[in-house]
Amino acid sequence: MHDRWKRYTSPGHDELIASDGKPRPAAAAVATYLDRLDDTELEARRDAANQIISQMGITFTVYMDGENIDREWPFDIVPRVIDGNEWRIVEAGLKQRLEALNLFIDDLYNDQRIVKDGTLPKDLLDSSVNFRPECVGVHPPHGVWAHICGSDLVRDADGTLYVLEDNLRVPSGVSYMLENREIMKRTLPELFRECRIQPVDDYTGNLARTLASLSPRADPVLCVLTPGVYNSAYFEHAFLAQQIGAELVEGRDLFIDDDGYVNARMVHGPRRIDVIYRRVDDAFIDPDVFREDSTLGVRGLMQAWTSGKVAIANAPGAGVADDKVIYSYVPDIIRYYLDSEPLIANVPTWRCERKDEREHVLANLESLVVKPANESGGYGMLIGPHSTAAEREDCARRVKADPRNYIGQPTLDISTTPTLTDAGFAARHVDLRPFVLQGESITVTTGGLTRVALVEGSLIVNSSQGGGSKDTWIVDINHEGGASQSQSQSQGQSQGQRQSQRQGTR
Repeated sequence: MHDRWKRYTSPGHDELIASDGKPRPAAAAVATYLDRLDDTELEARRDAANQIISQMGITFTVYMDGENIDREWPFDIVPRVIDGNEWRIVEAGLKQRLEALNLFIDDLYNDQRIVKDGTLPKDLLDSSVNFRPECVGVHPPHGVWAHICGSDLVRDADGTLYVLEDNLRVPSGVSYMLENREIMKRTLPELFRECRIQPVDDYTGNLARTLASLSPRADPVLCVLTPGVYNSAYFEHAFLAQQIGAELVEGRDLFIDDDGYVNARMVHGPRRIDVIYRRVDDAFIDPDVFREDSTLGVRGLMQAWTSGKVAIANAPGAGVADDKVIYSYVPDIIRYYLDSEPLIANVPTWRCERKDEREHVLANLESLVVKPANESGGYGMLIGPHSTAAEREDCARRVKADPRNYIGQPTLDISTTPTLTDAGFAARHVDLRPFVLQGESITVTTGGLTRVALVEGSLIVNSSQGGGSKDTWIVDINHEGGASQSQSQSQGQSQGQRQSQRQGTR
């Protein structure tokens, strides 16, 4: 034993090690195992993980200096561990949230009761850049608009878990969650015998069932619509298409036939498509309706969708709820549609559209996080404590020019977890993106994609800005001493199936 954890310190709440220097109960086996490995062995495991990533071709794309640069996926071998009892509460809260959001979106495009009743201000809806008038009156299958949601969770210094934001347009990252588990099974296989780690392998099956439930046909044909190989998430598009047995297509591969159905151009002739899992933003999916200059979409696709001849996930217009100002109303939305209190809290939020709240934000820029309503990837944000005077002045200018487009939030001291650096284990800040699916039913991934800020002290976890990732383990401490036989078999079968599938595509 090396007593590493006695030397380990965190500036706040740590996911693995408690404030008394002892491992949290769900992480005890992980901490003990890692402490048994000497520095040489830890480095060898890290090298092995990087080699696996290279061999498997797990990459992401960053846009830099006008160029697309493919990089190998940044990964840390120390897992983030969450107690299974806590996770069951989180799971219920995420289901509650997506159910309410889908009721909300469906209401906005139909009766707009929440606006008429005064719960949501009308001018907020009127100024929404993601509200699509072309979708008014549409009734998608099951009343569901956002079929795939990635809600970002953070834990504050006192251990409270918050929803930081909801991603309802084209949420990404789930393929990396699945591949992170594959990497860990190969890098630290011993731990899978010592811990009851809940599997994540059922996501792709749940995704396929969710998409299939959107079609009335018994054996629907699915496709993944990608912008193409230069998109930053293309690895994920190809991965998911292969995993769920869907066609991977670009807009130029699809056309609308004389009967109004969507078809894919295949080697052996056209093939009717029933469900499109689209990874293309609304503005680009149909040049006849949205951007005329788009080469990524399909002419006539909106007509095919509104007439019920194809299903699209996520539905066009779902992004109306993927707005950080709308986010601030989600607790009220849950109360309005479900008549219940939110199971997971929002981060306290000031809406700059309101004069008094805007003045508070402008007066406290050095201590707040200021976010634009519809940006993603950490772009356009001001993190007050880490900002310069010039950056704060620029932010104030932007807020005053377009107050509807900004919110302010306290700078949370988000939780950390040990991360292997060249100097040994060091605390790095993390968030968590679980994925929620809704079709006929709602399912939640067992865990999610943990993103980690690899730079000391940084709160930016996005991979495009220098962040990395970890495997997320939901551990049931009521059954310590190893996974059940059926679970171990399930994990082993899933791993073997994915390996054979990969080999078949090489």
